[in-house]
Amino acid sequence: MTDVIFIHGMFQNDTSWAGWVSRFSAAGYNCVAPVWPLHEGDPRELRENPPEGLGDLTLVDVLGSIEQVVRAHDRPIVIGHSVGGLITQILLNRGLASAGVAIDSVAPNGMVDLDWGFIKNSTIIANPLMGNSPIKMDAKTFHSAFANTLSEQAATQAFEATATHDSRNVLRGCMGADGRVDVDAPHGPLLLIGGEEDQIIPAHLTEKNFKAYTDQGSVTEFAPFAGRSHFICNEAGWEEVADCALAFLEANSSASSAKKAALAD
Repeated sequence: MTDVIFIHGMFQNDTSWAGWVSRFSAAGYNCVAPVWPLHEGDPRELRENPPEGLGDLTLVDVLGSIEQVVRAHDRPIVIGHSVGGLITQILLNRGLASAGVAIDSVAPNGMVDLDWGFIKNSTIIANPLMGNSPIKMDAKTFHSAFANTLSEQAATQAFEATATHDSRNVLRGCMGADGRVDVDAPHGPLLLIGGEEDQIIPAHLTEKNFKAYTDQGSVTEFAPFAGRSHFICNEAGWEEVADCALAFLEANSSASSAKKAALAD
């Protein structure tokens, strides 16, 4: 049975992958959704009582924790959202994953976009004047920036059920040396998915990320989804996105290749 590791992004935890874990498990995959350090527990309780030291959490801390899980599963498939998407690309670049799906991914190598939503949200989160104070997510910001395609009622429900506070230092690390990927190196199959209404990671930044990969012998694909926000993994129609990822992995993963080779023999 092929292992799949799901990596959440900022302002979320493992609860955001519940539907995907169920869908991939039904498709025959062994699913694991690890939690970032200081993100374990009920999102409501985490918002009400932010863990001590949350503001000091760095990308290196998160990556180290996730890498331990990945190394225990012998080159699994890795699927990540937002910062989890960048971590997916880093792990694939390090040869620790057999294939990857990066959804609304923070782009590597300090890659940016001139989209106003991207500039505004990135600046608010990474603001150096705020030091190491955690950045607190509220219902209004969640609706306008994270889940902008949802109705106010649906966005409020999503906020209550899934949103967490987070560390500015994680995004700061993404934009620096810790967020680097060798986009010219050979790599396992990689699918980059972008939500075309995403106010945090614009789909054209995801496409720019896709086009940065140059190795002609590696499989790299880009799949844009119209009408989807940064909450793409849980908003209405998330099943279509999950099935796109499943189809890509079935067509390109090492497990699929092995099956095809066996049939050819």
